[in-house]
Amino acid sequence: MAVVPPCIGVGARGACALACLILLAGCAGNSQRDNADSSDDYFAMSLPGMEKGGNAMMSPADNPLTQLSRLKNPRPLVIRHALLEQHERWSGTPYRLGGTTQHGVDCSALVQNVYHDTFDVSLPRTTRGLVKKGHAIKRENLRAGDLVFFRPPGSRHVGIYVGNGYFLHASTSKGVIISQLDNTYWRRYYWQARRTLEGPKMAQLSHAL
Repeated sequence: MAVVPPCIGVGARGACALACLILLAGCAGNSQRDNADSSDDYFAMSLPGMEKGGNAMMSPADNPLTQLSRLKNPRPLVIRHALLEQHERWSGTPYRLGGTTQHGVDCSALVQNVYHDTFDVSLPRTTRGLVKKGHAIKRENLRAGDLVFFRPPGSRHVGIYVGNGYFLHASTSKGVIISQLDNTYWRRYYWQARRTLEGPKMAQLSHAL
């Protein structure tokens, strides 16, 4: 089974004071997932599709989060950069069922935080709520920012597509990482994808960070 490890690189963290919410639905742990994320050559700030080791670190002037605020319809590449920046902020955060902060977070809370901080868009707290947002799209039409859902036995899981076959999520075994959709495990339990960033919402993107 092809498997994916946690990405290299831990970004600076700000202290979080969010209260921990009780998870009502989604992101239940699954021991099989422990084998889903263990070895793939992906570098934290290398854009998927670039040559191995390519560096996409950005200066403050090039911060994609500020670019988002100036664009009514940001290009997928700009959104991808912003999501990779969020990965740098959250990388190394352990998985914790019901967790909402960088001390521990579950899959739906990560999605909620990333959407709020990157796009200034409020999403439901649970996977059950997230799967009702936006509209369903075909896997072959995925673009950066879309939500991807999985249904392993006895649980539901959600992540954010970052482009070129990769998605950002909170793995039960590895914490916040970027994994491949074509990983044997994730391909087997892939459920659906939904688009929530378009139309009026795209015009509301801000540089909350």
